[in-house]
Amino acid sequence: MLNFSRFLASAVGRVGTLDRFGAVADAVQTARRPLKASLAVALAAALGSQLGGPAQAASFKASPEMAIELRHAQWFDGEKLQRGTLYIDNGVFTAQRPRKINRLMELRGQTLVPPLAEAHNHNLQSAWGLDKFAQDYLRDGVFYAAMLCADPAAIGPIRDRIAQPDTPDVLFATACITSSDGQPLAMLQSGQPPMALEDIVDKAVLIMDTPEQVEQKWPLIRDRRTDLVKVIMSYHDRPELRGQADQRGRLGVTPEVVAEVVRRAHADGLRVVAHVESALDFEAAVRAGVDFIAELPGYFPQHGEAPESHLISPEAAVMAAEKKIGIVTATVATRLFQPAPDLLARIEDVQKRNLDRLREAGARLLVGSDLFTGNALEEVKHLAQLGVLDKPTLLRLATQDTPRALFPQRKLGCFQTGCEASFLVLAGNPLDDLGALEKPLLRIKQGRVLTQLEEVAATAGTEDNALGSGGQKASGKSRKASAKSSAKSSGKPAGSSKKPATSKATVKKATTNK
Repeated sequence: MLNFSRFLASAVGRVGTLDRFGAVADAVQTARRPLKASLAVALAAALGSQLGGPAQAASFKASPEMAIELRHAQWFDGEKLQRGTLYIDNGVFTAQRPRKINRLMELRGQTLVPPLAEAHNHNLQSAWGLDKFAQDYLRDGVFYAAMLCADPAAIGPIRDRIAQPDTPDVLFATACITSSDGQPLAMLQSGQPPMALEDIVDKAVLIMDTPEQVEQKWPLIRDRRTDLVKVIMSYHDRPELRGQADQRGRLGVTPEVVAEVVRRAHADGLRVVAHVESALDFEAAVRAGVDFIAELPGYFPQHGEAPESHLISPEAAVMAAEKKIGIVTATVATRLFQPAPDLLARIEDVQKRNLDRLREAGARLLVGSDLFTGNALEEVKHLAQLGVLDKPTLLRLATQDTPRALFPQRKLGCFQTGCEASFLVLAGNPLDDLGALEKPLLRIKQGRVLTQLEEVAATAGTEDNALGSGGQKASGKSRKASAKSSAKSSGKPAGSSKKPATSKATVKKATTNK
């Protein structure tokens, strides 16, 4: 059986001949033992901050900001599709047609949806991770994200690279609080060479074992420029685990520490995210009044306990709803553990029952994957497979509720006047088939077209940019560039005899209003 520490150490040790992430991915695929605690945190912290990843072959570029008319549009309003004409100016939707239109889009047959949000991951919290995964986020239409346990030393160099026209908008939890025997200490010390404890404690993560230590160390949090404060709980209801040598560095803080963190964070205007493992961790975090819970309990039974022991109580579900706590689903992370089919079936049954209980209570569900190799799109697909939430609900959670929870001061996930003009153009209707989310035809971020072709990005504000033939012809140069861009998005070669998926959409150069 593969010990997690040896697993990570052996993966890191193969850097000389393999891409570092590839080595870890290979090891994950061959490991058949449950990986204790959070694999994502270990990967991000132990691997990410020191590395230079391979260059992306085809990065998205943002066009200049444009005034756009969206004619014959249909868009998702959180419940159903609305139809009409939309206008964009200065990066937001506007009620009036702009005086000068840079682009007119004819959208018969396409569907507009807001971009998705990822409420729990770790793969963008280093320069290496940003280089490796940011383009995947844009490709999948995920424009907003929260990275939930980042070393401040890794975030400083990349802060000016996020929330740009051609990168996702990211919140970072650079204040990550655990206990002196809590995760991710064991994982941070398991690489080759291992990190020294003095380089971890109150640097990469903060150690707080008592409410008094929270008071003493609170100035460290104020110095970390953190967007969110994260506290790690791990089976606090199993005190016997603290006496086991193999659990050192894998546990978490007490409910008393969580409560004091919440009190001080809220006094400073900061929001708190709690990592939980057990059902009683979940309940304690709810009672403490955290703002977010990072996952449903029981994504894997870490200590051989019955999966059914992770069922959330009806009382805790109601309390979470009353306190409006955002509960991140993170159900797809279970696949990292590769459980046997019968165990997987039991885990997923518990996930379904917990989702149903929270839904019935009116709890605030949010979409997040905690899948280091993926993002919220994978979580949406997994939630759809579980079958508890219908398509309109899933789409609303991913495109409205989650981005608004992460960025409450912004007008996201909407198409009304003043809303940020960020959306995806889909070939089909995701309310009929959620698979339509998987290949956006077009991505718009705050009034800028995201494209993988330099010439399209450079000329989008001044030249025709046809996505297909819809009754209006564009210039030859622009039409060729757009054909390449459409082929790249749809996976079909340019010049294919089959009509591209974007053939119903037309974008043309428009003149000033008469």
